[in-house]
Amino acid sequence: MPISFQYMLHHPGFLKYFMNISWLFVEKLFRLFLGLLVGIWVARYLGPSQFGLFNYVISFVSLFAAFAAFGLDGIVIRELVRDVSKIDKLLGTAFGLKILGAMIVLGMLLVAVDCTSNDRFTNLLVLIVASSIFFQSFNVIDAYFQSVVLSRYVVFANMISSLMVSFLKIVLIMTHAPLITFVWVVLLESILLVLGFIYFYTKTKGSIFTWRFDRATALILLKDSWPIMLSGFVISIHLKIDQVMIKELLGSESVGQYAAAVRLSEVWYFVPLIISSSVYPAIINAQILSTELYYQRLQRLYDMLIWTALVIALPMTFIAPWLIDVLYGNAYHQAGNILMLHIWSGVFVFFGTARHKWVLSQNLQRYEIFLDVISALLNIILNIILIPRYGVLGAVYATLLSYFLGSIGLSIFIKEFHISLKMFFKTFLLPVRLIRGNY
Repeated sequence: MPISFQYMLHHPGFLKYFMNISWLFVEKLFRLFLGLLVGIWVARYLGPSQFGLFNYVISFVSLFAAFAAFGLDGIVIRELVRDVSKIDKLLGTAFGLKILGAMIVLGMLLVAVDCTSNDRFTNLLVLIVASSIFFQSFNVIDAYFQSVVLSRYVVFANMISSLMVSFLKIVLIMTHAPLITFVWVVLLESILLVLGFIYFYTKTKGSIFTWRFDRATALILLKDSWPIMLSGFVISIHLKIDQVMIKELLGSESVGQYAAAVRLSEVWYFVPLIISSSVYPAIINAQILSTELYYQRLQRLYDMLIWTALVIALPMTFIAPWLIDVLYGNAYHQAGNILMLHIWSGVFVFFGTARHKWVLSQNLQRYEIFLDVISALLNIILNIILIPRYGVLGAVYATLLSYFLGSIGLSIFIKEFHISLKMFFKTFLLPVRLIRGNY
């Protein structure tokens, strides 16, 4: 039965999730504006070559960082929603696993840098950024606040750390600081965010010292999370391998051109993460109550995310060259054509975020990791073929083709994913459904 907007507006459950989404949107929009403003200033100051090296270092570390998280966040949220009384055991166990993951990732990076053509200075920058992975273990606090729909505390911590870091970056620009100081700021930002998380957790819930590691719980969490961890790794490859390969094949300046465009393209990716994370507890609860209600909420999530991606991509296609010229200046003139094409990858990213919540609720991670691995391998192969032939645009073509095959094309061959594909195509009938009153 269709639910009226007036009913939702006065429903306490709807208002709770709406306020949670609103807090996250305010924070992300604030950080979006501040990050773009300061980030563009940093890009202008450093120039394409140094800005490219800066982004290469972050991308290189990001390729391995997904291992440190062990794919635990979504699983921890799910378990806390089901039984919040296990909070100390769940958070303590997840925290311990993430610390172990950070140690493993640091060892992997030490081996990986020897396989590159990097000089000693570049490898030093990589190790500085890699140190921030240890502090990301405290993101389990974020998972707790998501599970109880109290994300405003995460918002406060993020906004405070962003303000402090942005001010520091401006000071560095005004004092003509070298590249390495901006890399140290990446580490400092992680530390400041952790301090904020701990403060608000202690103020609202209790002490982190009551957390305890439980071996049996660790095994249970890892059993469900390892496919998500692998999926996160291959997603990182999809998002970051382009810049790593461009650096190896074309040089730092090309990375700078690509990174300038991708920053404007990927800056919107916070939208599906906020919406899906906020409504995920409601989807889990609906799954318990009613299959019909469960799929109704999932379809609405698909509708919202995919149409949001389309609304973003269409105008950006036409204004991209002008926008790049206004924001970055003539030094980044190549980035306009890159942005015109890369912005369409958002449609597949938004869809993938919605599908991931469905996969998680159905415990179908093994199929998702298969699709992600194949898609990531295709991206690497296509980069090797297309970058030498088409330059930086070759990396964009590789991204779009691999995203399409990973999210749509290959799903046709997996029976269990036909439901998700049906919801995807049903999304494009949203105007018709609205006219008929079947939303």
